[in-house]
Amino acid sequence: MIFIIIFSALTVGARTFKQLEPYQELLSYLDLLISIIFLIEIIIRYIAEGDFKRFIRDPWNLFDTIIVVGSLIPLESSNLVFVGRLLRIFRVLRLISFIPELRLLLNALFKSLPRLGYLVLLMFIFFYIYGAIGSTLFATINPFLWGDISKSMLTLFRVMTFEDWTDVMYEVMVFYPLAWIYFLTFIFFSAFAFLNMLIAIVVDVVNKENKALASADSEDERHKQELMNGIKKISGELERLKDRLG
Repeated sequence: MIFIIIFSALTVGARTFKQLEPYQELLSYLDLLISIIFLIEIIIRYIAEGDFKRFIRDPWNLFDTIIVVGSLIPLESSNLVFVGRLLRIFRVLRLISFIPELRLLLNALFKSLPRLGYLVLLMFIFFYIYGAIGSTLFATINPFLWGDISKSMLTLFRVMTFEDWTDVMYEVMVFYPLAWIYFLTFIFFSAFAFLNMLIAIVVDVVNKENKALASADSEDERHKQELMNGIKKISGELERLKDRLG
């Protein structure tokens, strides 16, 4: 199935090349075949689960079902062609549901969002303060970059990403020679301090997810061992009972 998902992504990408326009009909047949394979795979998974509510309760099963059912939308319908193509593109996301490591990373990302929200709020306050200072001091130098606080914050985002930030700094330093302090302190906090805090949050959540997964695996192993011991004990009792009856 992983191979089919990757092949499906390649067929979607092949449709974007003008050189392959003569093969659009072949690509359409391949797309239909892939959709049928995905549908059969979902049906088999549902039969194996045995209960529809329990099957849908798993978010990954629900996600796969939506993608597969959406992929069955006929592209010939002009009203649904855009939705159908988007869902075909999203097929590649099914790799996440098939590869446990990807699921682990995605779960860690979602669980880290609340903590990342506070970090984003702190960054916004930081940007707002520096933006207000920049629009107050540098608006007359370059109104396009520093005309108001929104423009200043956008300029600071450009500085944080190191996109020609030295040009912005040198332009300001012509009028304010000590402006380098403003830019360097901003870069230190935004590009280094906040970035490291972001990485630390994600790494911490990933480590917790790994520990939880390892704990679950060890618990499953313990249950299996207990089950095997119980089976061995029952087998021993049956053997003794057989000897007595014999």
